[in-house]
Amino acid sequence: MYLATTGRRDGDRDATPIPPGAGRRVPGTVLALGAVSLVTDISSEMVTAVLPLYLVLGLGLSPLQFGFLDGLFNGAAALVRLLGGHAADRSGRHKRVAGLGYALSACSRLGLLLAGGAVPGIAAALAADRVGKGIRTAPRDALISLSSPPEALGRSFGVHRAMDTTGALLGPLAAFALLWATADAYDAVFVVSFCTGLLGVVLLVVYVPGRAHTPVSTPRRGKVFSALRDTAFRRILYAASLLGVTTIGDSFVYLLLQRRLDLAVSWFPLLPLGAAAGYLLLAVPAGRIADRVGRGRPFLYGHMALLLVYILLLAPVGAVPLLVLVPGLLGLFYAATDGVLMALAGPLLPAEGRAGGLALLQTAQVLARLVSAAGFGAAWTLWGSTPALWGAASALLVALAGTVRLLRVKSPERQAK
Repeated sequence: MYLATTGRRDGDRDATPIPPGAGRRVPGTVLALGAVSLVTDISSEMVTAVLPLYLVLGLGLSPLQFGFLDGLFNGAAALVRLLGGHAADRSGRHKRVAGLGYALSACSRLGLLLAGGAVPGIAAALAADRVGKGIRTAPRDALISLSSPPEALGRSFGVHRAMDTTGALLGPLAAFALLWATADAYDAVFVVSFCTGLLGVVLLVVYVPGRAHTPVSTPRRGKVFSALRDTAFRRILYAASLLGVTTIGDSFVYLLLQRRLDLAVSWFPLLPLGAAAGYLLLAVPAGRIADRVGRGRPFLYGHMALLLVYILLLAPVGAVPLLVLVPGLLGLFYAATDGVLMALAGPLLPAEGRAGGLALLQTAQVLARLVSAAGFGAAWTLWGSTPALWGAASALLVALAGTVRLLRVKSPERQAK
């Protein structure tokens, strides 16, 4: 059986062609959610851009401590994704559940401001931010999936992710400008981030419809885990988890790049801009290609781009190629995997269990990355950054081979036959 990517269950093809004229218009719900995500990402990425710098260089945390905290925050989000997805499915109020998550993340910025540099307070505030993200992600993606035609899901997710990434591009710029203008006053970043996050909540309330266009029946208990009964969905779940456990995370990549190039601290918040720009430019084309050729192969190719990032950081490459290629390949990685994974799994799930099933997939992926973050941080602390990165690259190569078998993706030559 080869995985169908647009809801077909016969398994005879890796992709279903888009009918002429289908999917040319992006639904209004998708555009509204994209605007909310754009503003919210400006808020969150302002904090994310300075977080490694603030914790590791400002507060003196070791890579092991930073890896543990980063994994803990993502783990907190993972555990509530299931609750958010389940609540959205049971109530049918995807917007209300997502709004709760957006509001919690916005308010967490005040926690960073009030923590006053105390690590426990900062940890609690960042955990609240990740919990908010965990609550909102599955209902939001379910709204996108339920509001879009199955044959054009890749395009819809690509447009949303492109708008989302516009915020990710603007956030670090805003953080850099604030730090420059205020002589490294992190409190100013936190205040502006809070106000921007509240604007995202207002946009959600005013412009996003309360319900998806697709009718949703009253779900039964246990709908979240009923997705595991589908063999194709289980394969996607296993593949995402296997690759997730070998993904070390952007924060470590940027710390490695900063140390490799010996960049000044003031330039650190600008490192994610290249990845955000690449993601912004490639998200929609990647989604359209995935709709046409099948969503399994782009998902694999994206992780191959991540493997190239690891190799470049280990290779004797000059500063300019590193500054261009590492962020660019990270952008390609996200463009080919983030929305594509949701589009790959969405059609396999019933409408009344869409949010819960996507939450289950996202939870498995995030928990795998939690293990990866903690493991890589420990390896870096114990053996140094280079042996740790060699281990991550080797593990990712093995995971890619396993994922090819799990997804049973056809090569272009075999598909042509």
